[in-house]
Amino acid sequence: MTTVDQTSQGLSSAPSPVQTQGTPGFIQDVWDKIPLPPWLLITILVGAALLLASCLLCIVCCRCRQRRRKKGVKNETVGLGRASNSTSAHLVQPDVDDMELGLEDPKRGRLQVSLEYNFQSQELKVGLKQAADLKAPKASGVSDPYARIYLTSDPQKIHETKVHRQTLSPVFNESCAFQVSQAELPEAILVIQVLDFHRFSPHAPVGELLLPLDTSDLHHVLEQWYELGPPGRAQQEQMGELCVSLRYVPSTGRLTVVVLEARDLRQGLAGSYVKVQLLLNRKKWKKRKTSVKRNTSSPYFNEAFTFPVPFSQIQNVDLLVSVWGHGRVSRGKPLGKLLLGCRATGHQLHHWSDMLAHARRPTAQWHRLQCSEEVDEALQLKKGLRLPLPGS
Repeated sequence: MTTVDQTSQGLSSAPSPVQTQGTPGFIQDVWDKIPLPPWLLITILVGAALLLASCLLCIVCCRCRQRRRKKGVKNETVGLGRASNSTSAHLVQPDVDDMELGLEDPKRGRLQVSLEYNFQSQELKVGLKQAADLKAPKASGVSDPYARIYLTSDPQKIHETKVHRQTLSPVFNESCAFQVSQAELPEAILVIQVLDFHRFSPHAPVGELLLPLDTSDLHHVLEQWYELGPPGRAQQEQMGELCVSLRYVPSTGRLTVVVLEARDLRQGLAGSYVKVQLLLNRKKWKKRKTSVKRNTSSPYFNEAFTFPVPFSQIQNVDLLVSVWGHGRVSRGKPLGKLLLGCRATGHQLHHWSDMLAHARRPTAQWHRLQCSEEVDEALQLKKGLRLPLPGS
């Protein structure tokens, strides 16, 4: 009995085969508890993996694009700071040769003029012989020219020649006399304006000749040919000057125009102000104006205006700056205008180029105001809907 009991106890104490096997793992346990078929579960896991991979790929692409944009803006800024060896600067900055060509005016024709001054009677005799190769303002290529002659010392006395029909080389053979004292000779300027006659519309200016008498030897009879210049210069000498500061930041696309001050404006103005217009593709877009400064011919403004101009549009943008009189009499027409931009010429083009060559740094310069008609003719504004600037 004892042996049998011991044997039975030994058998009962030995581990059973079921107890020796390991318990299922956590993953297997979770897998068994999910109430989905195995093929559906595998499909869901593969889709989640693909979605995660797509998100990671989009993040990487966005970061690469941001780095390329920052690198491009940096290259554009550096290119503007250098005056040469830069493709970006070459697109917006004219060469020195182009600027010199911009200073030259197109041929408008020639005049043969004679001058004779009598020191005893203090009389200046002007003879207008003929003209040659006049520029035809009409599309037909013909003109009806005539001339106006006067002195800046006495602008009220004007001599007009007769009109010559259908010709670009009229023979005037007319003379006129002006009383001018020897004390007025150093400051007097002889003005000869050539115009195209129109019966039912304003007469179109062809050209203008300015002869300072202090540079002419009036002790002898002078007769020679002179080249005609652009019209409106005699009036421009009496318009005054305007000081403007320009600053452009390519990285932010901001153009800042500061109207500083004006001087030698027309006397007797009740007040004056400056209007700044931004033009896109020769169409008016944005407009700002300064406050009115009263009872002064040399007003001080010091007012800044900022316009959004993306770097890609800097070639298509022009600035039209005009000075206006404030009053009932002087509201209809500006006192003078300035055109600043890549399509400008002379000192205005030089100022614009300096602004582009020295990015983020303001550049200030004095400009003599130009005749409004001359600026409008050079600009040739287009009529149409105003389209917004990209990024504005």
